[in-house]
Amino acid sequence: MRTRFTELFGVDHPLMQGGMQWVGRAELVAAVANAGALGTLTALTQPTPEALSAEIARCRELTDRPFAVNLTILPTIAPPPYAEYRRAIVEAGVTIVETAGSNPAEHLADFKPAGVKVIHKATSVRHALKAQELGVDAVSIDGFECAGHPGEDDVPGLILIAAATRRLTIPAIASGGIADARGLVAALALGADGANMGTRFMCTAESPIHARIKQQIVANDERATNLIFRSLGNTARVARNGISDEVVARLAAGAAFEEVRPLVAGRRGAEVYASGDPEHGIWWAGQAQGLIDDVPPVGELVERIVTEAEALISVRLAAMAG
Repeated sequence: MRTRFTELFGVDHPLMQGGMQWVGRAELVAAVANAGALGTLTALTQPTPEALSAEIARCRELTDRPFAVNLTILPTIAPPPYAEYRRAIVEAGVTIVETAGSNPAEHLADFKPAGVKVIHKATSVRHALKAQELGVDAVSIDGFECAGHPGEDDVPGLILIAAATRRLTIPAIASGGIADARGLVAALALGADGANMGTRFMCTAESPIHARIKQQIVANDERATNLIFRSLGNTARVARNGISDEVVARLAAGAAFEEVRPLVAGRRGAEVYASGDPEHGIWWAGQAQGLIDDVPPVGELVERIVTEAEALISVRLAAMAG
């Protein structure tokens, strides 16, 4: 299955593993790359730029295939040293970067002169078009179903992907709610050049999170997420548990962010993945949980999705066309 995405980034399949905080580590990224898809290291999972350089080197020991690095820009009281992370990425010879969050212009000024191809994640058509205008090489369109930050417009992928791809001229990757061959085929039918999966890749053998969290994802259905921070204009979709229920209730009752800050601390979320206690903190998961019922090796998952997608296109849809 050749698309503009596979041609531009030198991969075999139009599939990308999303950049996920605490999850996008070398063992998962290399497994995705070795399966012929585009894996993505998460830069800010690493505590320092030097640690990121070491993680990039570790990934290269595990694969000789292309992989990307995600660098997310979000409002924060103590911003990380983005310029130093960018320098580490460039000096390591990484050729593909996914940016997300705020306007990517700051990153592009460093990445483009170094020959780095940039994918920017957007949650609206207007932001995707702005990223294209700024000179990114591709955009990843996040529908409302996604884990993480789906934006404030609440537009699901079935509408958002089609609305974006009819106006974009650069390759687009569909994100949010995709976990199997049906999602990939739907993304391609909507005009995308590939599909991005986060929650589905969390639930694989090589994913560096506790087995109990993987089994919790398998057990969860499509309703088992919460939207937090809605009243703060920074909506985030997370797995539903006692803590995210409490955060939703307290903010709905008028609590300020400082009152829930101890509940949503990032380190508590990291400990969920390390300890396997799904009630310890806030952790990311999308509505695609409802489509996940196993924990396969990455290679098996990618092969299954691609094989089933080809069959859907060549057999089922072709038969419908007469």
